[in-house]
Amino acid sequence: MRVYEWDGVPTPVVDADNYILFGLGGFPDNGSGDWNEEVAIPAAEAMERAAVDMYTEPKWRRKRMSGKSGKPTPRRGGHASKSAGASMGGGQTHPQNLSLAATHAATLASLFALEPFRRIAGFTNMVFYAFAERLHDFYAAEFDKICAHDPRIIRNLPARLSVFSTTTFNFGPATVTLPHIDFRNLAWGWCAITALGNFNPDRGGHLVLWDLKLIIRFPPGSTILIPSAILRHSNVSIAPHETRFSFTQYTPAGLFRWVYNKFRTDKDVDGSKTTTPQEREQRRKNRARRWAEGIKMYTRWEGATRTL
Repeated sequence: MRVYEWDGVPTPVVDADNYILFGLGGFPDNGSGDWNEEVAIPAAEAMERAAVDMYTEPKWRRKRMSGKSGKPTPRRGGHASKSAGASMGGGQTHPQNLSLAATHAATLASLFALEPFRRIAGFTNMVFYAFAERLHDFYAAEFDKICAHDPRIIRNLPARLSVFSTTTFNFGPATVTLPHIDFRNLAWGWCAITALGNFNPDRGGHLVLWDLKLIIRFPPGSTILIPSAILRHSNVSIAPHETRFSFTQYTPAGLFRWVYNKFRTDKDVDGSKTTTPQEREQRRKNRARRWAEGIKMYTRWEGATRTL
């Protein structure tokens, strides 16, 4: 494994052909104000307050110890988390807003309304566009179609701030994920991970990309965008007295399939009596080609690169 001591400067990570595989988004430079004081710290404090509101304090704090009692641990880790936004998959017949208790929905809505999270989302949106313009625009167009087709779908954030449909708040208090892939995300798509909290990034919280044998320093307040459905990833643990939260944005692959099928499920189209055998065979071939078409959305980087 190699360790990259990333300093938070926006950095594209390219493959052998100079296409941007993923982006170290970082945070704005000092010309945009004090990001740590105005955004990163207030966002972490807001998440901690929200966690205390949604969970009883002892239960929330005990999450740090998950997995040490011999009980099963969630695939991404034992930390507390809540998700909001549009969902499609797991047998759903159409896109729906994720179900939340009314009090939890109100708490998450209050987080989305806060200036720190709107600034994080807006900056992430800008970096996504800079590193993968065609992919960004594909995300925006497909989700716009879903919202236009079904006005019941609720955006977490205005379209100008985020092209992603769904958000997960990982409340920690020690958000350290186990090695995993997000298999429900778009295979060639990206998700955005923003690290928050009070931890020493030189000693813990690093992002581990197992398939690339790469460990990346991941400072609080910074954002990294990765193809999370194909790169197995996790985090390095933090010290017992530290806290780490994360704010992640993504769009489930099922939503893209729904649009591709003209607002129908694969099951509905493939099982329809009006779908001919020739059409089913063509759909099978099209599915095999979608990956090749998807990675064409990646951007070829023509500028200077930093060595990881």
